[in-house]
Amino acid sequence: MAVSPMFPLGSVLFPFVPIPLRVFEPRYLTLVGRLLDEDEPGFEFGVVLIERGSEAGGGDQRAAVGTMARLVSAAAGADDLLIVGVGTRRFTVERWVDDDPYPRAELAMLPELEWSEALAPLLAEAEAIVRRSIARAAEPSSDADIELSDDPVAAAWQLAALAPLGEYDRYTLLRATSVGGLLRQVIDLTLDAEELWAAGGGV
Repeated sequence: MAVSPMFPLGSVLFPFVPIPLRVFEPRYLTLVGRLLDEDEPGFEFGVVLIERGSEAGGGDQRAAVGTMARLVSAAAGADDLLIVGVGTRRFTVERWVDDDPYPRAELAMLPELEWSEALAPLLAEAEAIVRRSIARAAEPSSDADIELSDDPVAAAWQLAALAPLGEYDRYTLLRATSVGGLLRQVIDLTLDAEELWAAGGGV
């Protein structure tokens, strides 16, 4: 079983979704440097949500399901690196191994979600609800105008990322076992969030 370099973060990464990162800790600069030194293109690292605690201080609790990220760009700053990764495959963490000097883990890849044309109306409904919710948010953003992928599975994951939800809800979405289940959860969680806004409770 392959051992992968890992980035525990305070946010969830979905497949087909980009993630910009500012890297400044020496151990993570080492991680990125090793990725850039790889001979093969498409170098990847794993991203998992920190469920509790602070990764920087140690003793954090990390989620068991995460997403691989393919490094697509890296730009050097004065004392940091600005990198962008794009989510690819989901995985479960089988075992954390010793840091080297960054976190590493043995991973098992999860199966890809499969699309059925019968889900097209559900995808359209989810898109309409998510875009409406973004537009109704207290601070509307340009996310409401983002064009989704022509690949329906990628579009479903992009909607999960666009939905104005907290990280706990995003992690629930990440663990979906079917496209239909993912879309239904996107709809339900987004409608729940709208109810909270209407009641003045926020997300």
